[in-house]
Amino acid sequence: MEYSEQELLRRESLTRLRELGIEPYPAAEYPVNASAAEIEAGYDPEKGNFQEVCIAGRLMSRRIMGAASFGELQDESGRIQIYVKRDEICPGDDKTMYNTVWKKLLDIGDIIGIKGFAFITQTGQLSVHAKELTLLSKSLKVLPIVKEQDGKVFDAFTDPEMRYRQRYVDLIVNPQVRDVFVKRARIIATMRDYFNAAGCLEVETPILQSIPGGATARPFVTHHNALDIPLYLRIANELYLKRLIVGGYNGVYEFAKDFRNEGMDKTHNPEFTCMEIYVAYKDYIWMMKFVEKMLEKVCLAVNGTTRVKIGDNEIDFGGSYRRLPMLEAIREYAGVDISGMDEDALRATCDRLGVHTEPSMGKGKLIDAIFGEYCEDKLIQPTFITDYPVEMSPLTKRHRDNPELTERFELFVCGKELANAYSELNDPVDQLQRFEEQARLKSKGDDEAMYIDMDFVRALEYGMPPTSGLGMGIDRLTMFMTGQTTIQDVLFFPQMRPEKVLKSDKKEEQK
Repeated sequence: MEYSEQELLRRESLTRLRELGIEPYPAAEYPVNASAAEIEAGYDPEKGNFQEVCIAGRLMSRRIMGAASFGELQDESGRIQIYVKRDEICPGDDKTMYNTVWKKLLDIGDIIGIKGFAFITQTGQLSVHAKELTLLSKSLKVLPIVKEQDGKVFDAFTDPEMRYRQRYVDLIVNPQVRDVFVKRARIIATMRDYFNAAGCLEVETPILQSIPGGATARPFVTHHNALDIPLYLRIANELYLKRLIVGGYNGVYEFAKDFRNEGMDKTHNPEFTCMEIYVAYKDYIWMMKFVEKMLEKVCLAVNGTTRVKIGDNEIDFGGSYRRLPMLEAIREYAGVDISGMDEDALRATCDRLGVHTEPSMGKGKLIDAIFGEYCEDKLIQPTFITDYPVEMSPLTKRHRDNPELTERFELFVCGKELANAYSELNDPVDQLQRFEEQARLKSKGDDEAMYIDMDFVRALEYGMPPTSGLGMGIDRLTMFMTGQTTIQDVLFFPQMRPEKVLKSDKKEEQK
């Protein structure tokens, strides 16, 4: 492997440190008792507090001025100035720690510990006066620290691909990125508290499944050697959660990692986090109100207001959301009435509207194609699209007033689906017929059509109470709540194409 000149110098410093008897990666605990933010928020010169401070973090800048120096230490909470004086950290005759280690062998990016006390400098800057300095981890790579010269910015770590591939560097040099993931954690915590308060139980269901059910999507396939059977990474956890409702739980939910072997773009990652919740004796009308209250709570917890800026739009998650039946939405935005159309008529309508179709597409996907082309991007404020045609919803109860429709809604925000919910189909005979229709579509070439899950049908035959279920993508919800425009910005480690191997690395591999 080839190293840059700076990297070679850091490795030489590493060797020199060990020659001086200083371990660059010590194993002992370092007794941190304060953070930069805690000192910033709590220090009071009149009280004289924070006089026995022990902090640790990454050295982000250094200004050496003879026998005294200033630096900047960055920990998880932020940055704070440190003051290092030669005679303070080297009280005897041996000045090696200051003259050699601090001035020559430490580098920007090294992780150090400081023991000392907080004080205010003559220029009014809160600082930590170092009485003791310890190297905790030597950095062998050069950080892309932002520099400005003549009004121009240099070395800013802004390239998206580099940021996503090296998230660890992104988090170091772009601390504002951390806030997105702090908010993501707060979103999940708020939802969990809301569900627990409603009497629901958090559960776990299988990731490896013998039948990939609960959604129309292409699965990832693997093989179990001991059983000699194919297994699938789950595309949804719906059918297992409904089995638990059959078993007698009144409400269950799960924050699940799901996997779909499909394309990647700004709003899709093959591995994603989905929350699904199922509540017995409820319907999709109740679930709409439940979702409205939940999202209002989440937005307040994350942003302190029900309003959030997403791109050019200010979205309000407070109050009640518009309810718009799907066929009415198509009439409103596409200007056509497709109610009662068979597959041939729908295909002809798609042709007339310029909507792309495939021979494998049945009624459900044809309707979805029209809706996606003409309606979705019009749905900016939170909107419940309701009452989907039965062909689009193989796990949903038929509408109580129209058996050609189902009791289903999808919540759209900024032209994107955020949530999907049903009055769950609990008629085992009807469910088997829906599965068989999915099998017909699969035989026509629709590789996203559902598999027949006979064990789930058997579970329904034991009786499942009337139930409402909801699925919501946590990644997309985080995008909306934090104003991000790409899913990669709310995932610590998004899926990427394989990194190109440098020519020098290829030569090493060949050796």
